[in-house]
Amino acid sequence: MKKNTWAMVIAVFGSLLFQNAVSAQFEQLKKLTRSVSPTKTIAYFKLEGELVETPSSMPPLFGDKPPVSLKSLLERFKQARHDSNVAAIVVDLEEAQFGFGQLKEIHDALRQFSAVDKAVFVHADSLHNGTYAAATGASHISVVPTGDVWLMGLYGESPYLRGALDKLGFTPDFETCGDHKTAAETLMRSGPSDASKEMTKWLLDGLYDSLVDMIAKGRSVPPQKVRSLIDNGPYTAEEALAAGLVDSVRHRQDFVKDLKERFGKDVKIDRDYGDTDDLEIPEDPFAMIGFLMQLLNPTPKEYTEPSVAIVYVEGPIQTGSAELSPFGPSDGAYSTTIRKALDKAADDDSVKAVVMRVDSPGGSALASEIILDAAKRVAAKKPLVVSMGNVAGSGGYYVSLGAETIFADSTTITASIGVVAGKLVTTAGWNKLGINWDRHQRGEMAGMFGSSEPFTAKERAKLRHYMETIYKVFKDHVTTARGSRLTKPLDQMAGGRVYTGAQALELGLVDKLGGLDEAVKFAGSRAGVGEFDIRVIPEPPTIFDLFIPKDKEDEVRVSASPKLGLAASPLLASTLEVLAAVDPLRAAAIGRMLQRIELIHAEGVIMMTPTEWIIR
Repeated sequence: MKKNTWAMVIAVFGSLLFQNAVSAQFEQLKKLTRSVSPTKTIAYFKLEGELVETPSSMPPLFGDKPPVSLKSLLERFKQARHDSNVAAIVVDLEEAQFGFGQLKEIHDALRQFSAVDKAVFVHADSLHNGTYAAATGASHISVVPTGDVWLMGLYGESPYLRGALDKLGFTPDFETCGDHKTAAETLMRSGPSDASKEMTKWLLDGLYDSLVDMIAKGRSVPPQKVRSLIDNGPYTAEEALAAGLVDSVRHRQDFVKDLKERFGKDVKIDRDYGDTDDLEIPEDPFAMIGFLMQLLNPTPKEYTEPSVAIVYVEGPIQTGSAELSPFGPSDGAYSTTIRKALDKAADDDSVKAVVMRVDSPGGSALASEIILDAAKRVAAKKPLVVSMGNVAGSGGYYVSLGAETIFADSTTITASIGVVAGKLVTTAGWNKLGINWDRHQRGEMAGMFGSSEPFTAKERAKLRHYMETIYKVFKDHVTTARGSRLTKPLDQMAGGRVYTGAQALELGLVDKLGGLDEAVKFAGSRAGVGEFDIRVIPEPPTIFDLFIPKDKEDEVRVSASPKLGLAASPLLASTLEVLAAVDPLRAAAIGRMLQRIELIHAEGVIMMTPTEWIIR
């Protein structure tokens, strides 16, 4: 190893030893050295912040804990269901942030405890639409006195930036394939078209129906009553109790006291249940160094038993390789990284089936084609199943077409079969600043994607031809993959139209409703294996991988800071920061729209869902 590389590792190693965050990590690890006790246990789960899809092994350099992944949470729930020492579980959802697909999977996972006669208790100070719907999978919901249940239905909105672009002197010039491919509308118009209004209506109707259905099944009441309860919300804790929305109103201490009375005063509440494997923390300083080296650079697990691999396609789909950053996970789904992961899964004889977990609004047409091709090569060798998360739209649906079976949650947002391309013309904006650009070109088409002028007639015709070609390829992939399963002519379902998972099932765009756990079980059964390991490919990177890739083939780029893109410019970043302080949901949506513009500039032609909806 080069001398300077060792110096870098030692520097980071020393920093880790003295970071408060790492001290907190070791304190957490010490809690996990407990011996197994036959005492009855109540497994406690507190969900805070965002629930991510792709698992991470990075130590929490800037926080007490790394983010919780849906996969690890479902595994911990499953462990608690099968653990004879666990008498009940408690879930705190009030600070959780998750999408509609994850919401449904958590709701269903909580309901599964009833099959093993284990009670699930939810206690919170406050619950909103999403957390309440998830909580109705529990057998008992409790809120504190004077708390509230913000059950008020769904409110959706999406941004239209044309007015702001006009003020900046920017002129959007975009083309789309499909009457309902309204992705460019947010830049081209100051309000929605009739096609966009129509699509938003059926999308919100589908999500609302699923929300009502979850609550009705969880609380064992007719759907019509749920709709009436929603129309009369929100509720104080006492009003929610009277309406049958919750089961008790208690302060936290009284809630815990009640648990002790139900399960015995000696019952233990395990606040880190299933969080990680037990670790032996050595006391000897020299042994501690070896322990830390193992923690930062763990020996890769060798898989010899049959396994089902999970490959994640999370975030905007882009060409190239993912970047590792100590600040958090990769900022998108990169074609080279995912292609290598799928190739590895296809070639590994211990991998008997593959589940591709897709949670993406789409992105690059080229990157989507690369991933789809790799997925098809997996399917040629072994069962390939897709599990759709919160969203699998446009490019996210495109990459799913290599699977023989597609699972979606009823609340997944999917389809959006269409193409968008274009550019922002910024000359007038520069003129406002007193800056003029002297332009030269050789070749009639050289300035096609330049920002100085709108498309010429010839350029627009060429762009339309290119987009129509990609659109046809997209539709051909759908026809080839879905075939007779489609219940309507494809042109009546394509054109950029977006559907919920339940609606997509009726149209034959997906095969089954179910979450990640159901998809993994189905993949194992299709492979004909009973017992199998579940592994993630590529394995979640460790901090050691930031400096020393284990394998040249698996090498990824290293970023010293998070990749923020267009929104990182000082003016836009400061503006968004102010907006985020007063209206965080809307500011986040604008930030994602800026990322879309950057992706269009980088990739040319993209396949993405129509807009950035805020649904609450």
